[in-house]
Amino acid sequence: MARTPPRTVFGEDGLHGSIVSTDWPANDPDARVSVRLDDGVSLVVPSRFLTPRQDGSYHLAVSRADIERLRQADNPPHGEATVVPAVVEELDVRKRVVETGRVRITKAVTEREEVVDEPLLREEVAVERVAVNRFVEGPMDIRHEGDTTIIPLFEEILVIEKRLMLREELRVTRRQVEEHRPERVVLRAEQATVERLAASQPDDSDQAS
Repeated sequence: MARTPPRTVFGEDGLHGSIVSTDWPANDPDARVSVRLDDGVSLVVPSRFLTPRQDGSYHLAVSRADIERLRQADNPPHGEATVVPAVVEELDVRKRVVETGRVRITKAVTEREEVVDEPLLREEVAVERVAVNRFVEGPMDIRHEGDTTIIPLFEEILVIEKRLMLREELRVTRRQVEEHRPERVVLRAEQATVERLAASQPDDSDQAS
């Protein structure tokens, strides 16, 4: 069984109704379609004035002002009117690129020789190292002597100095002190004693020999 398309319509200014024509949807954009609004007004409009919406209903390109104006002009009985809305044409402007012609450009390269003699300036720098090796009080600025720029180079050197300092004096005073210390001392002395002896007598053994 085929599904019946939604027949609800929404117009301008809050108009709401439904399609009452039995031959809807119509394939002919000029076919007349009967629409009945909720306030009882019946309309007959071309099918091209009904635009499908995303929810399946249709948008009716008719406003309440259009309906009121036509009702006053026709003065229909029982508050009903057949309204044929005016067609509004809209201008659709589009742009497209159309080729009107083509141009071919050919480039030719020519050569010529010219002599160019322009002076070129070149600077040369001569660096000379001059040993100074003397102590200064502090840093010195860069100075200029004519075309020569003198850049001093410094080096910190540790200086160790030896000096003689008298720390203290040792004062030595000599003095003589006489004192008595009695001690017992053994002294030795050699003495010679002379003793005269009588002459010895010869014995018998001496005589026998």
